[in-house]
Amino acid sequence: MKLLVKFNLLFLLVMVLGLGTSAVISRNLLEDNAKDEVLNNARLLMEKALAVRAYTSNQITKLLQTQMKYEFLPQSVPSYSAVEVLGSLQAKYPEFAYKEATLNPTNPRDRAVGWEVDIVSQFRSNAELKESYGQRDTPTGPSLWIARPLRITNPACLECHSSVEAAPKTLVDRYGPANGFGWQLNEVIGAQVISVPMSLPLARAERSFRVFMLSQVGVFVAVGIVLNLMIWFVIVRPVTRLSALADRVSQGELDAPEFGKAGRDEIGTLAASFSRMRASVVQAMRMLEN
Repeated sequence: MKLLVKFNLLFLLVMVLGLGTSAVISRNLLEDNAKDEVLNNARLLMEKALAVRAYTSNQITKLLQTQMKYEFLPQSVPSYSAVEVLGSLQAKYPEFAYKEATLNPTNPRDRAVGWEVDIVSQFRSNAELKESYGQRDTPTGPSLWIARPLRITNPACLECHSSVEAAPKTLVDRYGPANGFGWQLNEVIGAQVISVPMSLPLARAERSFRVFMLSQVGVFVAVGIVLNLMIWFVIVRPVTRLSALADRVSQGELDAPEFGKAGRDEIGTLAASFSRMRASVVQAMRMLEN
């Protein structure tokens, strides 16, 4: 097997191992960055929902107290305002979703279903858990969700949700006496859940991965070509010439030309040694002829 073939096989093995290792590392890194980007977007939406709730609780609810004696206005409820505001975003970007998933809600649209019930149960079973997130498949592609517990920390909430008898009549008239009652102080009654699509960040990560891998393949190919040319001109060609000259001398062709000017590298040292050996062989053969 020729030297260049051996070198290229070894270089190919190193290239495959290098590309495989970098592919695993870079793909995981890019996917983790995409996930972090989605989480940051979800947390930003969560903070927006919390800001709407705080604004409604601190400013809107007080303004509507008089009207609430005659008609229950859901606009006075912080959770209703948050869902309405983020719902306007969902109308334009349907893949985004915000829900205050509640096990026993007053408003039926807030009822937790399926996987949301599992999230609420997770918060109810672990009082120290402040945030949870995960990934699930949706019809529009993979989606990452982030959730925070809805805990009753304000005793004022129990004025409407402790019992049917204690609740305002206007609330019972609007939503009925069947749901949204029996809540207790410090109880986790639901979870704020935000779902953010991962398809776009993952697509960007995939494009970056392909560009990175193609550039690496290009670099390896360019390096391989340069190394092949260098090995050919620096090693293979001089050794081939030296081997051919050695064959001619070994067959008795004493007038074969000199190898040429030798360099200072290992090939040059070999050529100089061969020239000295050739001179010694020629001199010995002439002495035998005489």
